[in-house]
Amino acid sequence: MDNRIVLALYKGNRSGKWYSPSVLQARLGDWLIRKFTRSPYSHCEIAVNKGNGQYDCYSASLRDGGVRMKTMPLPADKWDLIPVNQQDAYIDVLNYFAQTRGKPYDFIGACGVILGIKGSLKKWFCSEWCATVLGLVEPERFSPNSLAKHLSDRILGEQRMRQTLARAVLEQRKIPR
Repeated sequence: MDNRIVLALYKGNRSGKWYSPSVLQARLGDWLIRKFTRSPYSHCEIAVNKGNGQYDCYSASLRDGGVRMKTMPLPADKWDLIPVNQQDAYIDVLNYFAQTRGKPYDFIGACGVILGIKGSLKKWFCSEWCATVLGLVEPERFSPNSLAKHLSDRILGEQRMRQTLARAVLEQRKIPR
């Protein structure tokens, strides 16, 4: 498994002067997403740690016009990171990005997570793209928060399974008195 791959979840606010139209629009968009999804997160990315605090981030972004990759830092005050413990995750990211690069953003599909509306099969929103890369069923139903919960629950389940196995091994090794 490649421990360089993480699900990055945006919890920050766009930097800049609040009265700038682009900053105001971005902050309002983030707030609306968080409000309607009842979540601390407004966006997600599949991120590959490149070292020196830099990540190659893959996702669909309304701000960037659709499916794209960009290299950026993911400071802890703006991003939460959840490890993706999945075999061949890096290869899956690269392959899927090659197939979808430049595809437009699916605004209707993103709204559909809340409203139950189907989006376009030719467009993508962030959590749908990430869930697809991770091989999840019905990726269009995931918000950034529900995707984070799904991954966290899977990690907890794996940890519990390892603890249970370790206890069983210890029980077998006990010497009878």
